[in-house]
Amino acid sequence: MQKVLVSGAGGFIGHHLTSYLVGKGYWVRGVDIKEPEYEKTKAHEFLKLDMRRWENCLTATRGVEEVYALAADMGGMGFISANHAQILHNNSLINIHTLDAARENGCKRYLYTSSACVYPEYKQTSADVVPLKEEDAYPAQPQDAYGWEKLITERLCKHYREDYGIETRIVRFHNIFGPRGTWEGGREKAPAAMCRKIAYAKLTKNPVIEIWGDGEQTRSFCYIDDCVIGIFKLMRSDFREPLNLGQDHMVTINQLALMVAEIAGSKIQLKHIDGPQGVRGRNSDNTKLREVLKWEPQISLEEGLKKTYPWIEEQVYAKERSLKKAV
Repeated sequence: MQKVLVSGAGGFIGHHLTSYLVGKGYWVRGVDIKEPEYEKTKAHEFLKLDMRRWENCLTATRGVEEVYALAADMGGMGFISANHAQILHNNSLINIHTLDAARENGCKRYLYTSSACVYPEYKQTSADVVPLKEEDAYPAQPQDAYGWEKLITERLCKHYREDYGIETRIVRFHNIFGPRGTWEGGREKAPAAMCRKIAYAKLTKNPVIEIWGDGEQTRSFCYIDDCVIGIFKLMRSDFREPLNLGQDHMVTINQLALMVAEIAGSKIQLKHIDGPQGVRGRNSDNTKLREVLKWEPQISLEEGLKKTYPWIEEQVYAKERSLKKAV
């Protein structure tokens, strides 16, 4: 069995990727500062390690042939817009140490998970945004410290490949969502937050849903099952440049809320309030994805939400039952 490392295996995407790779016949070492919260890991070995520390990265990468580097200090817009120093500090340490440890231990391939936040804010000022192509990342003006760190690590991967011979792959995520991920606490992404808000509205019979800004900001959202397939296909490919991974169907946040409400069988009232909104519009150009992988995401936003909302609703109801028992 080929041995691989998934760092960030206690997180949302890392946990799903671990299960996928085990299903493909790989021996997987999962590493994270925490274990998966909602389901037991399928990793053959799981180590609780702080990947900001060099010696822990050496331990994590020892004896594996490939690294899927997903460990990061991250969250939704509310988190990344308010924790610049923490994000830039922690993620820089994680990624520099992990990549260097992989080189030191002779790992053959290394997949780095970047983000659509690397794209310049000046290309995302309109809700009707032109889909972002990979080459649009330059001239650089990424969004927030999170985007700058991602772009710098992309460059680091490129130079480690050129200078040291480790085969690096770079994927740029566009808003990945699905069940068994963070749904409360400030680090959740927009689809999970919307599912939570509407589940609580349904439970409390209060139809008012708060939306940051006017709700006309646009995004595309990619379901987790498509995400892990895309990651695996890119790792197995010969393509060495950054590649978008996301859906190319764009919706407003208002439309997202109404879509979730319909799935939940609830009527809602949108209340627009001040709050961080990020860029005005963002969408993935999947032209290169189709050319390189001969594939693109298959699961629509609606289909993915139909799988995600019931899971989050159950989490909300279970939490409320637990609180009532505690009183």
